[in-house]
Parts: sequence; structure tokens; C-alpha cells
Amino acid sequence: MNITEMDIIIRLGAGFLAGAVIGLERSSRRQVAGLRTHILITIGATLLMLLSIWLPQQGMGGGGDPGRIAAQVVSGIGFLGAGAIIRLGNNIKGLTTAASLWLAAGIGLTIGAGLFIAAITAEVLALISLVVLGYLEKYIFPSERNKFMELTFKNNTIDTQRTLDIISSFGIRIQSTDLNQVTGKSGKDKGAKLRLFVGIPSVTDIAKVARTLKDSGVDRVEIKEKY
Repeated sequence: MNITEMDIIIRLGAGFLAGAVIGLERSSRRQVAGLRTHILITIGATLLMLLSIWLPQQGMGGGGDPGRIAAQVVSGIGFLGAGAIIRLGNNIKGLTTAASLWLAAGIGLTIGAGLFIAAITAEVLALISLVVLGYLEKYIFPSERNKFMELTFKNNTIDTQRTLDIISSFGIRIQSTDLNQVTGKSGKDKGAKLRLFVGIPSVTDIAKVARTLKDSGVDRVEIKEKY
């Protein structure tokens, strides 16, 4: 069936709304790719899909496969997705937003092809994944921040295992440990330093962890992005 001018207006309008819904959710979380970015992607994908269908109907493009332009959209959207991914220290942010950009392009292509039921279903499932599962995931699997923890002891006779047990009791995941003796200019031992690479849940009370460690004999607690 040939695409009419009304079909074009309806599909582009639907693409606008589909991008706005996902974009609003991303903007509410202060992501780098938000409302306008998702709208532009879905409108652009819808438009290119319409073009892919329209050209063969007009006898243009050699009557080739109308999916060729769509295939280029799917691969090309990866560049925008990569731009949404940010590395902050040892943490990586933006993977979900990059995936939502890729999905927005797919929804736009689907709307452009006239598969409204498929597009609506994908939109609903996307919102369930972003909103409902987002809260559920945070409840079951609290997000972690990878940090370096440096513990300073005044003496060398430390109970390393007890210290590690205290840290683990707060839900902190210990990924690596490094114990070093501290010596003064005279060559005498002045204490020890225990360096840890840890994953700290976002709900962890860092101040309480530090107080508990100091009560157990730790002289100083430092948490850093890197050594």
C-alpha cells in the first residue's frame, strides 16, 4: 500500500511521542541524552524508514531492498550511543542511556514501517525496564562505587582478617588488598598501611564504617578515587 501524506504526518507524530516518553524518563534522571535527543532520534529514524519505503514505490533506487537505509540507521546510531557513555574514575555511566538511544532508533524505524502495535509494545516494555525494573534493581542489587580505601595503623601488629571482616560486614566488596610496612628515616617501623580496592554500595554509611574501623584500632581511614 502506498504511503499517503496523512500516513507520513501520523507516523512522524507517533515517532515524536515515542521519543518524548523515553526521553522524559532519561531527563528525569539527569542523563546526558534526554528529551530532545530521543525525540530527534525517533523522528529521524521514522523519516528514514518512510524514505526507505517510499523510494521503491516511486520506482527509484532500482527497486532494491527498502531495508538498506534502515540497516545503516541501526549501525550508525552506535556513534551517538558511544557519546552518551561517560567514565568517571573507575565507574562507567551512560550504558543504559546508550541502549535507550539504540531502542529509540528501532522504535522510530518500526513506526516508519507502520507497525504501530510492535512500536507500542516495545515502548511499554522499555518503560517497564527503565522505571519499574530500575527501582527493583536498586532494591535487590544496590549500585556500587569502586574506590580505593587506605587504612593506616600505628603499629605493625594488626589483625588484617578482623579488619577485612569489619569492612565486609557493611556490604563492601573487597576486590584486592595490599599491606605495606611504614618506616621512618631511621629505618624503624612506624606502623602499617592496608590499601584496598573495594566496591562500596551507594546505601553504605561511610562515616559509620570509618568510626567502626577506628574503634578497632585503625588510626586513619582514607577513601580515594585512585592511588
